Amino acid sequence: MTRVYPFDDAATARAVIGDDGTLTEWNEGARRLLGHSADAVLGRPAAELLAGVGVPAPAPPTGSRWDGTVGLRHLDGRTVSVWLLAHRRPPHDEQPGGWVVVTPLPGAEPPAGHDPLAEAALLQSPCAIAVYDDRLRLRRMNEAMATVVGLPEKRVRGLRLPEIGGKPQSDELEQGMLQALASGRPLDVQTFLRTGGEDRAHAWLARIVPVRDPAGRVRGVCMSAHDVTDSHRARQRLQLVNEASVRIGTTLDVTRTAQELADMCVPALADFVTIDLLDPQEYGGEPPARVTPPVRLRRAAHQSVLRGVPEAVIEPGQAEEYPASSPQSDALTAGRTITASVAAGDIDRWLDWHGTRAERVREVGIHSSMAVPIQARGLTLGVALLTRHRRPDSFTADDVLLAEEITARAAVCIDNARRYSRERETALALQRSLLPRSLPRTAALEASSRYLPAARAGVGGDWFDVIPLSGMRVAMVVGDVVGHGIQASATMGRLRTAVRTLADIDLAPDELLTHLDDLVVRLSEESGDGSPGEVGATCLYAVYDPVSRRCTLARAGHPPPVLRRPGGRPQLLDLPAGPPLGLGGLPFESAELELPEGTVLALYTDGLVQCRDGDGDAGRELLYRTLGRDSADTDSLDTTCDRVLQALLPSGGAADDVALLLARTQGLPAAQVATWDVPADPALVAPVRKQVVEQLDTWSLSEASFTAELVVSELVTNAIRYGSHPIRLRLIHDATTLICEVSDTSHTAPHLRRAKIFDEGGRGLLLVAQLTQRWGSRHTSEGKTIWAELPLFEEDEQLPDEQVPDEQASGE
Repeated sequence: MTRVYPFDDAATARAVIGDDGTLTEWNEGARRLLGHSADAVLGRPAAELLAGVGVPAPAPPTGSRWDGTVGLRHLDGRTVSVWLLAHRRPPHDEQPGGWVVVTPLPGAEPPAGHDPLAEAALLQSPCAIAVYDDRLRLRRMNEAMATVVGLPEKRVRGLRLPEIGGKPQSDELEQGMLQALASGRPLDVQTFLRTGGEDRAHAWLARIVPVRDPAGRVRGVCMSAHDVTDSHRARQRLQLVNEASVRIGTTLDVTRTAQELADMCVPALADFVTIDLLDPQEYGGEPPARVTPPVRLRRAAHQSVLRGVPEAVIEPGQAEEYPASSPQSDALTAGRTITASVAAGDIDRWLDWHGTRAERVREVGIHSSMAVPIQARGLTLGVALLTRHRRPDSFTADDVLLAEEITARAAVCIDNARRYSRERETALALQRSLLPRSLPRTAALEASSRYLPAARAGVGGDWFDVIPLSGMRVAMVVGDVVGHGIQASATMGRLRTAVRTLADIDLAPDELLTHLDDLVVRLSEESGDGSPGEVGATCLYAVYDPVSRRCTLARAGHPPPVLRRPGGRPQLLDLPAGPPLGLGGLPFESAELELPEGTVLALYTDGLVQCRDGDGDAGRELLYRTLGRDSADTDSLDTTCDRVLQALLPSGGAADDVALLLARTQGLPAAQVATWDVPADPALVAPVRKQVVEQLDTWSLSEASFTAELVVSELVTNAIRYGSHPIRLRLIHDATTLICEVSDTSHTAPHLRRAKIFDEGGRGLLLVAQLTQRWGSRHTSEGKTIWAELPLFEEDEQLPDEQVPDEQASGE
């Protein structure tokens, strides 16, 4: 391939020798020097140009640069002694590698004395200075520049910078000189390279200025080279620290943060890095300020410049005990960074304690190590061990400072992640202890639930519950406390307890939310500055009656439920929204609707539908689609719950807490309900008892007749004596429970009292409490209802004679 240069190429004899020893390039300057044309020599061995006698053949070149004097054969047969400069050119752009060989032609170099351009060389400065003419060929350079280049001026005078340097950076510098030559303006160029006079690369600042003659014409350029390695490394360190601030601590996961620290240090600081952390459980749950050997550490992360991390002896997740002679233990015990190297002779004592590790170190060629304790907020969290085997230089004091700075930043992130994980685990344990472990089995509905904490934000205050009520009814509730963490979980627990308490007294949904709103306002006053809204929550409360198949719902700022009737399409219930809990003084409204048996209700928190891209409408569409499957009527609710979560939640977890409660309604057949209107005459209690016994016989529940007859007698008698007409008796049963309800229009609630020895009455409700599984009263729009639940047993229930007085058994 023919190369094109911007200036006269014939002033330099130039040739390229391929790795196979053949000539691949031959310019006009080479023809002038030796007389051979390009066609005559290209493709032939370069050794054929060496003179056979008189001048010794050069030794094969090593490294990336070679210079020396050799005897070359001229076309006319004479031997020409020529000084040559050769640069190793690596393969690039699909071109093979080789050696670029150059030499200035005799007489082609510019004159050295009394030249206006050469006056610039009068600068007797320690700064490296070189002057190039308008063809960008070297005219003069001072001793400092000759030291940098590693070649004397007399040998390279007349060569262009790429011919002297032979590196890609040399071309960049020449482009800068060309720009300064053309524009007449100074230019600074920064580069990083190893010059011919150096054993390792440095950072250089080349300041290029045009050189003018007395008439003001630009006759060439002057280039001064400044070693700015120290400032370059300072900028690199600052950049690395800034990059560490961005790349470390992107999550609140301890393991991930440790891996980010290891990734940050390789290859910028080390060739192999391990991050080992203390187990806080071994220190009572909190990391110690100082440790004593031996130290047990668990590998959290490691990284290497080699594929597969072959240097590692243990894998992440495994624990190992480090004795006092190990670098990890020494750094943790001393509380400071400790370095060791083969050159210093102090690395061998660290290898004696572990034979396998010592063998691995020698195999890989690790020559220096640095153990940096990971400390934050006065606590010792672990240790980072940095080692080098590919990089030849040992760790310097600057490397120690940089590693400590990066590790200190990472330590705060690791401690934050540790504290977050601990709080999350505590909050999650509290959350799960406050949520129902299982849902009660009721005759009113079949229910299934799911709760998932947020993947990143932490455990929140979402909750759900299914609460059996009197009369075979059941309450369903889903709520969401604003915020995350232990405080939100504790608030959720208080609200869930309050809901169960208010539900136990059978408050209507809208009235229950009003009382719950008052509680949240009080919680705000206790926890904050006394202003409403310090504690906030939303809630949806529904009560379903399997006898009437009607459901009453009310919500306080909560997403409305989704309903799917048998064979129908899912739809969003249009309920009055109601204000969120905690605002105080605002009303709540309830709605009532009839639900056919087999209707599915989906109650959820907003984390379910807003988890994908934060779009609640799109989430609800996915929920409709999942609940509207053809098999939804026959699928179990557990299967449907799993299907909903799989469809709506992203693979990485939900951004917010998710609570889901699915309920499929069940109706109670009319044959399992019996109702009587009771006359206001105490003398007619006996016929009522007889009708109850006959109804139980019809239901094949004769084994419960004795107890039911006593309970009905007491409840009906009390309603006649203390209640208001009309009075109604209702019996309801399912497979396990018999319920007796007596309703009247009085709003006075009964209460249990202890009768004295000689009192003739006052023992009726006490008897009911002893005979039944539970009993209570609830207020209705017409008055009140006293109810009692009796368990149905396979064997007859026998009561002691002394527990049932004759007069109470007769109801008189």
